[in-house]
Amino acid sequence: MKLSSLLTLLAVLVILPFINPSKTLSIQILIWGLLAVSYNLLLGYTGLLSFGHSVFFGLGSYAAGLYLKEAGSGLWGGLAAGIVVAALGAAVVGWFCLRRRGVYFAMLTLAFCQMAYFLGFQLDFITGGDDGLQGVPTPDLVIPGLGSIPLLSIRHPENFYFFCLALVAVSLFLQELLVRSPFGRGLQAIRESEERSRAVGYDSGGLQWLAFVFSGGLAGLAGTMNTLYLGFVPLESLSLATSGTILMMTILGGKGVLVGPFIGAGLFLALQDYLAVYTESWPLIVGAIFVGFVLALPSGLGGGLGSLYAFITGRARKEASSA
Repeated sequence: MKLSSLLTLLAVLVILPFINPSKTLSIQILIWGLLAVSYNLLLGYTGLLSFGHSVFFGLGSYAAGLYLKEAGSGLWGGLAAGIVVAALGAAVVGWFCLRRRGVYFAMLTLAFCQMAYFLGFQLDFITGGDDGLQGVPTPDLVIPGLGSIPLLSIRHPENFYFFCLALVAVSLFLQELLVRSPFGRGLQAIRESEERSRAVGYDSGGLQWLAFVFSGGLAGLAGTMNTLYLGFVPLESLSLATSGTILMMTILGGKGVLVGPFIGAGLFLALQDYLAVYTESWPLIVGAIFVGFVLALPSGLGGGLGSLYAFITGRARKEASSA
């Protein structure tokens, strides 16, 4: 079921730019969908409620932006810088925050988020402060033997979209392998009961810390993609509001469901894009829809679709066996 749903999602993403008139929305769905997927590794599979995931998104954004602007123009170097710096940041933040559990863990992540935003605002000689990091170039994709492919999103939105889609596809397959591995099973055991998982020999602290690092690295990749797309790094990448948006997308799509965060990101961004045309109060409407989803469909849209699929296939098998 998981592999088939993943392949279905990728098929939808392949045809998305051809059926969606807004190339901007299509690219944003890829970026924010991957960001929500990275958060789902913490909340959905490990059971860690974090309010500081924007820290890693912002770290990846700024690291890639500074590398591309100051250190060089190599695309792969920028991607590596964003992933590595975000993963290192997650390793440090996770080491501190995982010393507490429950609400204390959540409050520590929120505190780190506020600290990161304050530092981003104050260190304007590095980050650009409230104006953000401006003038980040988008280098071409150089493929040995095939030449270079321009990726500037304004002039070549299709090229940039399918470049991002390739990165997203690799990330999704790697996360699927991770979730299916003994490491992933251990995370889910900790989510269900940390005390029992310790009793059977799991190093809960070590597994949660590694999940934090992997999640941070994926968030850094999403931040790098966002920097390449925008051509600058907004300070809001580090804000608490960004963390709240990531959380909302994950819950809308369904936490603990591999493709759920992408469904949630697509729904949230589509509603925002549509409602913002008619009213400035679109956050109020989206918030009301979010409340309705939580009350009526607590497993999220992805979880609801999975339950419907299981019901239909189970009923079909029952009818086939009775026949």
